[in-house]
Amino acid sequence: MALLDEWSWSDAIGMYERRVTIAKVTSREHENWLLDLSTLMRGDTRDARGWRTVDVWKGEPERFDEPCYPFLMPPEALATADAWKSYLCEIPRSQAVRFLVALSTPWIDVTEEPDFEERREALEANARVILSRFPEGSHFYANTGRGSDTLDYYQRISGWNPFSVRTYDFGLVLVPETEVGMVWSFR
Repeated sequence: MALLDEWSWSDAIGMYERRVTIAKVTSREHENWLLDLSTLMRGDTRDARGWRTVDVWKGEPERFDEPCYPFLMPPEALATADAWKSYLCEIPRSQAVRFLVALSTPWIDVTEEPDFEERREALEANARVILSRFPEGSHFYANTGRGSDTLDYYQRISGWNPFSVRTYDFGLVLVPETEVGMVWSFR
């Protein structure tokens, strides 16, 4: 695995450039990391380390009137620290690797990826580089509903809790002690 630095990070998150995706990290400022996630969903948030981000809507007119576009954070999710539990489910690091790979595919469905087996090793290597920014003890949350911790993300994902105005949105939130990151793909 490549040593994590600005260049390996930039190369790894580049796998989201061919998708309608937002991938970025911000500093963690609150005990309730959902407040930081809300900050992260705003289009003007810079990477905590000044590293590359992927944001398909950066500079787009939709953001002028609504800085959080396309996100629409469920208001009750911000009410208390525990209210998010019905929207995001914790998954283990091993599942996060597979979900990061799935989020990079055109249909967020690995089974629709004709050359997946040829690309799998490289995609998984990129996912591991991304996860290396989030040390042991970090938490990972998916919006793929109940049973997210046992889903096979290399199969079609059929359920999710929407966080946006888009028809489909699938996301992973990465939460260590000092930062909050997200990779959110739309279909």
